[in-house]
Amino acid sequence: MSHGKEPRMQTILSTDRATLIQGDSLAVLRTLPDASVDTVLTDPPYSSGGMTMSARQADPAQKYQHASTKRTYPAMIGDNRDQRSFTLWASLWLAECWRVARDGARIMVFTDWRQLPAMTDALQAAGWMWRGVVTWHKPSARPSLGDFKRDAEFVITGSKGKPLMHTRTCPPGVYRHHVQAARKIHLTEKPVPLLEDLLAVTAPAGVVLDPFAGSGSAGEACLRTGRRYLGVELSPEYAELARARLQQILATGAETVE
Repeated sequence: MSHGKEPRMQTILSTDRATLIQGDSLAVLRTLPDASVDTVLTDPPYSSGGMTMSARQADPAQKYQHASTKRTYPAMIGDNRDQRSFTLWASLWLAECWRVARDGARIMVFTDWRQLPAMTDALQAAGWMWRGVVTWHKPSARPSLGDFKRDAEFVITGSKGKPLMHTRTCPPGVYRHHVQAARKIHLTEKPVPLLEDLLAVTAPAGVVLDPFAGSGSAGEACLRTGRRYLGVELSPEYAELARARLQQILATGAETVE
């Protein structure tokens, strides 16, 4: 008999187009049925942003913002793991995503240059077939005087076995999108147009799993491109922001149904 406390999770949005669960991603993923989603698209905490351990464990608001342009955002949770625990943790949730995905499903995971080796290792350790790296070029990235400008983040792509093909086009491997600073409500939020571009290779009207929903930008991209969204977010503050965002899109009819 277990006397441990059950992980807290709560479904805060449930429609035929979007579901959002507030809770720990690994705990929630373990409750989902096998082979039930068509795509995984997510932007997990990087536990990065510094060259030393003390820098990586600093407040994300200090790590990821220009000194002259700082805004106030709700706290990010889970962004201070060391390298070994980060890789182990990523392997665990990626393995659950593999179980939950259907055969032929695609996975796309954001990362930066520091965590690119760790995330590609974790992806393969979890059972996914690594298929390459897509580059997001950020023209407005902060400069590094005397060094190459770090104006790119990366999307690791993979599949559960041989990927199913959903388009006859050949999307580019590099996308150029500005950070939407005035619009974003999460410290590390990705541009919705970039997410919409990435979804072009995924199943139309399919279910997209996002274990790290943040403020719901991937959910917005899913709704706007006719896909269904299943998001999980640990932070109660960000989960509420994501819920309000998705409900507004659903209420205004901005979503597309293919």
